[in-house]
This record gives sequence, structure tokens and C-alpha cells, in this order.
Amino acid sequence: MSRNRSGRPQVSVVVPLFNEAGTIDELHRRLTSVLFLIGLESEVIYVDDGSSDGTGEALAVLAARYSHVRVIPLAKNYGQTAALAAGFDAAAGDVVVAMDGDLQHAPEEIPKLLAKLDEGYDIVSGWREQRVDNLWTRRLPSRIANWLMAKLSGVSLHDFGTTFKAYRAPVIKHIRLYGDLHRFIPALASWAGARIAEVPIANIPRPQNQSHYGLSRTWRVAADLITVRFLLRYVTRPLHFFGPIGFTCVAAGVLGGGWVLLTKIVTGAPVFLAHGPLLLLSAVLVQTGVVLVGLGLLAELLTRIYMDGRHRRIYTVAPAESRLQKQWSGPRPVPVPARSGVLQ
Repeated sequence: MSRNRSGRPQVSVVVPLFNEAGTIDELHRRLTSVLFLIGLESEVIYVDDGSSDGTGEALAVLAARYSHVRVIPLAKNYGQTAALAAGFDAAAGDVVVAMDGDLQHAPEEIPKLLAKLDEGYDIVSGWREQRVDNLWTRRLPSRIANWLMAKLSGVSLHDFGTTFKAYRAPVIKHIRLYGDLHRFIPALASWAGARIAEVPIANIPRPQNQSHYGLSRTWRVAADLITVRFLLRYVTRPLHFFGPIGFTCVAAGVLGGGWVLLTKIVTGAPVFLAHGPLLLLSAVLVQTGVVLVGLGLLAELLTRIYMDGRHRRIYTVAPAESRLQKQWSGPRPVPVPARSGVLQ
């Protein structure tokens, strides 16, 4: 691989692995060949997500043999989001490419992602246009989930679920991941002004015919979808969420109580005997509304403390364009730009 003058990686490839000992050698061979053809200073970061099948030992051999390989062994199986976060934190490249380690993502597709990134985008996502998974257990649920994610997040992507994406480093390092939020990175980045595109990629059947990050996460993903929707709309203004609901409850309670009081004045009927349930409901609505407004105010205070304590900004500054020098030893050039200051 060719080196740039600073010796700093221009492209970092992050690969989370969980019990993938059977695919590591082929994956690394193909990945190294692709990075050599690209000709940019590169590094490969393998994250061992608490594997128990010899994955760690195989990675140790690669790290000892190749200077561009880094291995991050996690203490236990934290899940794919945590493994990706560990890789993103360690990545030193101007561009970060994330991909699975089970050979469902072809390393040969990386130049396609980088070429699209060079058109001025901040994130380029792979799109498994022709899925090879089972229709009822994978493809149909995936289509429904992707449609919901696109509608709720406002980001027009066909495939949120794939890990195979290319990011500009300032973008991905600005986003803090937890839960299963790695699939929502485009939505979170779009809120900060990132430009996003997608390119079709091949969907290859797993050689081992079993996914280690499977359907057990379905309900967690649904919960994270609600979380992302709330974060995108109300993270800096929680009172805008709790306030309207609280004031509506208070207004409904006051109207119900006022009607009961007016009935008592006009007809003289016993309030508790004739309108006891309505009076009780009115009182509950008023109390609920007051509590919700109080929660909104408390959330506003916590938001201010969070923003001030971490010196976070509620805006992002548009980046100044700069481009990496083309450094190709392969047959077709794929220039990769590094734009500094994408997100503050």
C-alpha cells in the first residue's frame, strides 16, 4: 500500500466480528487486495465482540503480521452497535468504512462507496437491492421496517439495516451510539446537516449460513426507532413535546370541572351523585396535565445542563471543501476527499 507524506491513514475500515473464525482469513485477504488497489493510506480495525470460537486468536496473528491491522478485543459480547462504536472511536482515517465480517459484504464494493462519497456526500450507504434472504422472515419485515424508518426519520434510504457504509470521520465521530442506534446513524447525521446517498451493493449469502446478529433485536430496534424519532424532533426542546399534551389535559379537566360546577349552580343537583365520575376524571386530567408540564420544564433544565456541561452546540457549520491528492497504483482511480470541520 502506498503511503502519504504524513503516514496518517486516509481510509479506516471497521469490521465488527462475533464468532467469525471461519471467515477471517478470506475476508482479510480480499480486503487487503482491495485497499492495495485503491492506493490510499489505509488501516483495518477488527473489533472482536467477545467471540468464543478462536476469532481473537486469528486476529492476533493478523495484527502481528500486518502493520496496517489493529485489533480491539471487547471484554464481552456487547452487541454490534457497541462494537462499531469502539471501532469508530479508534479510527484515525479521514474516511471510515464500516462493514460486517461474515462475507455478506463484498470488500470489492468499497471503491464504489468511496467514489460516491467523492461526489460531495458525508455518508454513503449500501443498498441491498436484490436481497437473498427469506421473504417472510427477513425481506418483508425489512421492507416494512425500512419504510417506517424513512417516514419517521425523514431520510430517504431503502436500506437502513446494512452496516456497509462510508462516513467522513468528523461526521461519525460526532455521533454517540447506544442501544441499536447504529442503523439510525444516517437519520441522526441528517439532523446535523449531513448529506447522504446510497449505492446498490451485492447481497451475498453467508458462507456459514447463520447470522450472529439476528432477529432477536427486532423489538429493541422498534424501541430505538421511537427513541430516534423523539431525539430528532425534541432533543433540544422537550417542553414542546410534553407541553401541548399537558396543557390539553389541564384544559379538558378545567372544562369538565366547570361544566359540573355550572350544572350544580343551575340545577342544584348533587354533584357527587349525578356527576361523580366526570368530576373525578376532570381532577385526574388537571393533575396529569400539571405533572406533564412539570416534566417538560424539568427536561428543559436537564437539556440545558447537558448542553452546557458538554459544550455541545445546537447547530453545525457548513464545511469548507478540500480534497485529498489522488494516489492510485490500481487500474481505475477512486479519489477520496477529506473535508475537515464537517461538524462542530
